[in-house]
Amino acid sequence: MPDRIICRVLTGPTASGKSGFALEIAARTGWDILCMDSMQIYRRMNIGTAKPTAEEQRLVPHHLLDIRDPEESFSVSEYIPEAERIIRQLHHSGREVLFVGGTGLYLQAMMMPMGMGNVPANPGLREELNLLALTEKGKRALHSRLEKCDPDTAARLPLNDVRRVIRAIEVTEATGIPFSHQEERPAASPFEWRVVSLAMDRNTLYERINRRVSRMFRDGLEEEVRGLLSDGVPETAQSMCALGYKEMIPYIRGMITAEQAADAIRTGSRHYAKRQMTFLKRIPNIRSVDACTPDACSHIREILA
Repeated sequence: MPDRIICRVLTGPTASGKSGFALEIAARTGWDILCMDSMQIYRRMNIGTAKPTAEEQRLVPHHLLDIRDPEESFSVSEYIPEAERIIRQLHHSGREVLFVGGTGLYLQAMMMPMGMGNVPANPGLREELNLLALTEKGKRALHSRLEKCDPDTAARLPLNDVRRVIRAIEVTEATGIPFSHQEERPAASPFEWRVVSLAMDRNTLYERINRRVSRMFRDGLEEEVRGLLSDGVPETAQSMCALGYKEMIPYIRGMITAEQAADAIRTGSRHYAKRQMTFLKRIPNIRSVDACTPDACSHIREILA
């Protein structure tokens, strides 16, 4: 039997320094970088997504950047086969891959594929329920929803087993048959995963977020969003609902000031970072590294090697 392919991941909250560390490590090791960011997949959306620059992309090969137009939608169910294809393609050519990004749903779906119930994933429902689970009473609400449609599975699954609770709801609602009566097909990832999540003091992270937002405005975020809208990208497009873009639209329409838009992006980014950190804690076998320590880069390399 051939050895399992190793997939390395550098993740963490927004503005924690993932791209900088990843570029340094990938350049030294010869790894390719595979984007794990749900918004960097869009063409012409560079500043608001903090996409690697053209120079950085020349330094290290990047994959799954700029693969969709802003008018198009993109889901986790489309990301998985694309990512797996690239992993295998690179492996066959003797290259290795480093996933980089903070979209926890992509990471969870890659590491823990759910094949139970013989029902395809519903990415929209899954994302909705995952976000619900992050709220104060969300886990209880999820479990109650499962109890109503499948009391047997609800009795078996603990409140904190969010992933399986969500899958049970997904299968039951899709088929009309309780998950407890479905044929179970446990699925395991075909890859070996080594995952590092960057951590830092919350005040430091928030200050980095503030600096990033200021830099985005200096680099031309307003012009980027104006250009997308003038070229016909709908305000309701999935891409334009992203953090950093949806807050700019009211400013461009003359409804708020530039500073109000910047403040909304800063606040939204802080809230998003909190959700990312909470979500990542639910994924097993993630090693945390303090991004502010002098030897952080060496420590990350040792874990991922």
